[in-house]
Amino acid sequence: MDVIKAMQSYIDKMINDVVGMKALLLDIETTPIVSLVSTQSALLTKECYLIDRIDNRNREKMKHLKCICFLRPTRESIQYLVEELREPAYGDYYIYFSNVLRKADIELLAEVDEHEVVREEYFGDYQAINPDLFSLGMSPTQIFGDSAATWNPEAFDKSVQGICAVLLSLKKKPLIRYEKASPLAQRIAQEVQHRIQQEGQLFDFRRPDTPPILLILDRRNDPVTPLLTQWTYQAMVHELIGIHHGRVDMSNVPDIRNELKEIVLSPDQDPFFRKSMYLNLGDLGATIKQYVDEYQTKTKSNMNIESIADMKRFVEEYPEFRKLSGNVSKHVALVSELSRRVSQEKLLETSELEQNLACNENHNNDLKMIQQLIENEQISDDAKVRLVLLYALRYEKAPNNSIKSLVDLLDQVGVSEQKSALVPAILFYAGYQQRQDDLFSNQTFLSRGKSALKGLKGVENVYTQHTPLLGETLDLLIKARLRDTSYPCVSGNDMIPKERPQDIIVFMCGGTTYEEARYVAQLNAAVPGIRIVLGGTNIHNSKRSVIWWHDSMAYILNNRDMI
Repeated sequence: MDVIKAMQSYIDKMINDVVGMKALLLDIETTPIVSLVSTQSALLTKECYLIDRIDNRNREKMKHLKCICFLRPTRESIQYLVEELREPAYGDYYIYFSNVLRKADIELLAEVDEHEVVREEYFGDYQAINPDLFSLGMSPTQIFGDSAATWNPEAFDKSVQGICAVLLSLKKKPLIRYEKASPLAQRIAQEVQHRIQQEGQLFDFRRPDTPPILLILDRRNDPVTPLLTQWTYQAMVHELIGIHHGRVDMSNVPDIRNELKEIVLSPDQDPFFRKSMYLNLGDLGATIKQYVDEYQTKTKSNMNIESIADMKRFVEEYPEFRKLSGNVSKHVALVSELSRRVSQEKLLETSELEQNLACNENHNNDLKMIQQLIENEQISDDAKVRLVLLYALRYEKAPNNSIKSLVDLLDQVGVSEQKSALVPAILFYAGYQQRQDDLFSNQTFLSRGKSALKGLKGVENVYTQHTPLLGETLDLLIKARLRDTSYPCVSGNDMIPKERPQDIIVFMCGGTTYEEARYVAQLNAAVPGIRIVLGGTNIHNSKRSVIWWHDSMAYILNNRDMI
């Protein structure tokens, strides 16, 4: 199961089926879907000479070009397509949709389709980030309806369509299990099951000996993982700079060269990144140095390289090297910026305490350290708030907890009330009474020893000791020990196979993280016969997770009697 290859197969088929010179029209949602798995140069080799957005109404008429449209079947995109077909800018049109087209839209297109354009549905309604990771690219603030337990209708529809597209592109008709305590997960599971039954012909795949499993989870069951500072390459870039549709905006980095102001990070197109994306910062520095040394040898340079600063200076001073190794330049710039931000934001100090709060229980010491860091002017307000959020989640049930005094301390040092108010918000939204599983039990030494990765994955350092709750859930599922009372099957628990599954698709309502993606990648590499794909409404970093809790706070403010 490889979502990047699944998406590439759709793109290749669309482009290759149309012979001759052509243009490619995309909409606001299919643009990142395509850009994550293909490049302009790759499309150019297939005679695709123009790529544009369908909402751009100022295009030059080029009747000599054929036009491929790949659109998400939304009302906006359908309307733009209708306008395009009424005043065509190109010779012939070949229309492809990323999901099932509604009957009303088919009829609307038929009215303006004087040229009998080709129409086909390809199920590429998701963003393929890694081979085993996908996202629906939604904002965390789009999820909720009128309560923290209800969906925003648009987010719900998009989630159902996205999950169905993943299943269809991977050719899987799964048994669906869901987190019982989550109304969000239950509703998604039931609706996906309904769509599978409704579209029976689309899901008519060969039945394997062991049925695939679609597991629907809720971010609320593990609020800790998104709050932790990350220390592996892909996760760190997203944490400290941000990865948006496979691109990293470096324009605010001091003294950055023009060609490095936007960097593309793709495990499919960049072998070095694919090899290094799960390395921690220490190992990454050594790997980058080795990478630079290889190219330095080619330039016959004798400069002594001992640090990241030396690497950066070397790249800047050798134009021949720069031309030869643009990819090396990219990664040296990224790692240099990560190192700068780690130092500037005092992440070594705060991250060690974050990990201790997530993994160990030592109340008096934790409280003392948090108080010291809150009073430290060099620590950012967001980092201080995250520490208190983690403390509140860890010690909520402790009779002697100091949650209120820590919130008061945040106020005393000038942290805004809007941010400090996130502490009661997170407890209302994801406190122990709202969670299905024992969030902190899987961090004990004994439970980690039971992991499916036992003997293959140790604690690399104090900054990566945390294992997400998803790890325990998947370990139990792989061993066919995941309780049906907590994770029932939509079709009835008697349908749950007794043997371990081979293919597992996990969807996280409320977004997933690169830490969880790393765990899934490790499982795929370490456990023979198991193939897992992870997805979510979005990909969190700790900054986005604060936005997520802020959204929860907005709901709480409308229900003040619950605080």
